[in-house]
Amino acid sequence: MTTNRLEAFSDGVLAIIITIMVLDLKVPIGDDLMSLKPYLPKFIYYLFSFIYVGIYWNNHHHLFQAIKRVNGAILWGNLHLLFWLSLLPVSTAWMGENFHSAWPVAFYGFILLMSSIAFMIIEKVAVKTEGKESIIGKSVSKNIKELSSSIGYILGIIVSFFKPEIGIVIYYLIALIWLIPDRRIEKVIE
Repeated sequence: MTTNRLEAFSDGVLAIIITIMVLDLKVPIGDDLMSLKPYLPKFIYYLFSFIYVGIYWNNHHHLFQAIKRVNGAILWGNLHLLFWLSLLPVSTAWMGENFHSAWPVAFYGFILLMSSIAFMIIEKVAVKTEGKESIIGKSVSKNIKELSSSIGYILGIIVSFFKPEIGIVIYYLIALIWLIPDRRIEKVIE
């Protein structure tokens, strides 16, 4: 099977995730700039979750440029990733309301960690399916960025129970690292 249907379905789910997140933002009461102040934390967390969805969309696109065929394991791996990403709107809203509390911040980090692991599972299954000498096999042989991100998420979760604000900073530092696109696949394709 080709990757077309999987990519189209994934794009649709990611678009819905962003839509659900933006629908959680409420219209400010009042007509001056100060009316925005109470909504600022939720908007900031929406912005960063939007960036995370964008990072996954970008890397998902690159990943499936290197994968030539899809099997059941890759389909289920992709659904596993979409499941965790679909929880971002809930975790974003909860953290946006309670950003000084340990459990919402830790839960947000847990969703990011599980999304990261799910993405790595897709990579592993794809390499197993297509072989180590395939484009995908050569592209993802070194996954230092993914592993360091997962370790960072675990650290952020743990720190969240002591100082939630630092946990949030860790999650967003990881996002900044991923704003620089992962060019491993592009390099191998070129």
